[in-house]
Amino acid sequence: MTVNLPQLLEKLKNTPGFMENVTAWRTVPPRKAQYAPWPAHIDPRLPQALNRHGVVNLYTHQAECFEAARNGEDYVVVTPTASGKTLCYNLPVLAEILRNEDARALYLFPTKALSADQVSELYEIIEQMQVDIKTFTYDGDTPAAARRAVRQAGHVVVTNPDMLHSGILPQHTKWVKLFENLKYIVIDEIHTYRGVFGSNLANVLRRLMRLCEFYGSHPQFILCSATIQNPKELAETLIGRPVRLIDNNGAPSGEKHYIFYNPPVVNHQLGIRKGVLPETRAIASMLVKNGVQSIVFAKSRLQVEVLTRQLKELVSDPIGNNGKVRGYRGGYLPHERREIEKGLRAGEIEAVVSTNALELGIDIGALEACVLCGYPGTIASTWQQSGRAGRRNGVAVTIMVASSNALDQFIVTHPDYFFEQPAENALLNPDNLYILLSHFKCAAYELPFKEGEGLGNAAGGEEMLDFLEESNILRHVGNTYHWMAEDFPASEMSLRTAMTENYLIMDITDPAHPKMVGEMDRFTVPMLLHPNAIYMHEGQTYQVEELDFDACKAFIRKVNVDYYTDADLNVSLSLLDIEKEEKNAALGEVKVTALVKIFKKMRFDTGENLGFGPVRLPETDMHTTAMWRTVPDHIAAKYEKDDLQSGMLGIANLLRILSPLYLMCSPRDIAVSYQVKCPFTEKPTLILYDNCPGGVGLSEKAFRMRDILLTHALTLVSDCDCPFGCPSCVGPVGEVGPRGKRMAKAILEDLLNDHS
Repeated sequence: MTVNLPQLLEKLKNTPGFMENVTAWRTVPPRKAQYAPWPAHIDPRLPQALNRHGVVNLYTHQAECFEAARNGEDYVVVTPTASGKTLCYNLPVLAEILRNEDARALYLFPTKALSADQVSELYEIIEQMQVDIKTFTYDGDTPAAARRAVRQAGHVVVTNPDMLHSGILPQHTKWVKLFENLKYIVIDEIHTYRGVFGSNLANVLRRLMRLCEFYGSHPQFILCSATIQNPKELAETLIGRPVRLIDNNGAPSGEKHYIFYNPPVVNHQLGIRKGVLPETRAIASMLVKNGVQSIVFAKSRLQVEVLTRQLKELVSDPIGNNGKVRGYRGGYLPHERREIEKGLRAGEIEAVVSTNALELGIDIGALEACVLCGYPGTIASTWQQSGRAGRRNGVAVTIMVASSNALDQFIVTHPDYFFEQPAENALLNPDNLYILLSHFKCAAYELPFKEGEGLGNAAGGEEMLDFLEESNILRHVGNTYHWMAEDFPASEMSLRTAMTENYLIMDITDPAHPKMVGEMDRFTVPMLLHPNAIYMHEGQTYQVEELDFDACKAFIRKVNVDYYTDADLNVSLSLLDIEKEEKNAALGEVKVTALVKIFKKMRFDTGENLGFGPVRLPETDMHTTAMWRTVPDHIAAKYEKDDLQSGMLGIANLLRILSPLYLMCSPRDIAVSYQVKCPFTEKPTLILYDNCPGGVGLSEKAFRMRDILLTHALTLVSDCDCPFGCPSCVGPVGEVGPRGKRMAKAILEDLLNDHS
């Protein structure tokens, strides 16, 4: 017999087998709305249209946004998921176009899916008002025949940063009407613009404002963000000018439950717990069986496919229909993603298993439960993902199932840290030379540079232009730098990664009718699409028959197997340049070489290792920034070789846990390694590097706070209750040995007390 969510939560509270694994259960009471009256000077057609949608009054933050826009201010609005942020920009934009039919607005969303979702809401308001305000989505899916109409007649042009970068700015002469009359630039979900993506967007906006100045327009910025610690700083870094922060959320919310669940220990001596996948599956199965519409967030494509397959088996009817459970991740084709989003809104899908692709504010209906398969990596992402449940004021629950990963264990055993700590900073570095040089090229292609002219507030413009002239990319004639290269610079760079190619995945089960089933970025291909890999799509298993690097295609064939594959990635580092050097520490540029050599076969139901196979693919290189800390000879000499190795491995693990928390970044943004004899120091060395081309400043920040990181590492290992080591501190005994914890503590004390 199924029960509703409040009854199910009460039942769980009285289930000892569940509660003994719960480290925290926090309940947030419902919150009433705070309203403000409609501004006296608003066009009456707007309130009338919104009244028909049930919007009788504005929330306080919506009214404040309207006043800020009317006063000509740039502002960033920061409120939780489902708090009506869309009206914070739609109202001022529509009011301006009703007042001046020549006015134009440009909306930027990080994904095409979000663009399509937000445009539908704008359409509804316009239709209710029965006015001729033309709103168009302009992205890679826009038909060629429609593009001319968008350029000439679009009052509101909705796009994404990638299309702005490669499809609009380089073709600005076709967009004269937009650039001459641009009144508002709306940038939603700015918390996603971190690291490489954010650094690139800041430079795209510099190029955009340069063109606006050329055409004589002076647009205002409206920015929206989920909860992060530094929204004002992030917004100002992105647009290069001051903004007003609006964060007095007036929206209501229902009762919300947050449950931290740590799988039971199955081997106390080794600190081994039950796997996160089977525990997540059990909890998600319980929700599905009780008819609780749920979303499950997993951290990798592989986890998504394994969980989707297992939950589909749970809901299959006698003839095999299992569409009530769907997977959702990058690589699915657009029509497939739209179909899943529609099914969720209509309530036809009971559970969706997703990567963070559904973390953003796409309207996916009234989900009641959110299950996190592992800690998402940042406090901001955790709140954002949990906000996908309870969007319509009812009771909602988020259950985070911790993995044995050290960061997961730290968060789940220190719940107060999570609930009391503000969300992370979003860190980006628009002046990264690697990124900035590429955008100077793009800007020069779009419009010649005058002597003394820079790119927005970027430093070193003159040096950049001289370098491009010496490289025969620009030609200096009179007082102007002209583009002279043959290529189209925007097409050569991706805003999101250093890799420009996307690989197409072709199903050749029926050789006479091959069909495209997905796509994958260049960096992920060696891990998941090597020959003989098992590729999964919506729970269906395929075997990779061939990977064609020249054609950027992978060819797969349907197979029925009871295992999946997981590849091992080997990484090596070499020194390129030293920027700063201080006592036993340095900051510099390194080359990271990655090579996939073998893959494992893992059984679906038990996780049992069924064997290995070789992978024969070329290596990939990445240039990035790194900081490193060496162990002085007099400290290294105090320890046996094995003890030094165990202790330093433990310290590396501690830094993996702490660095994301103190650098305010996602764990995947950095990497930490230990080398017994580092090739470029010839000493035992800890190395931390930015896990993206060119780096975004994380290593530099770690270099400045290296002693703070070591101090907190010592505190963490000292406070941990485990006898010999566990995933929450130095790592499991199987990795660091029985003396690893003691050695890590001793070496940290020596490093911090070393005054030689």
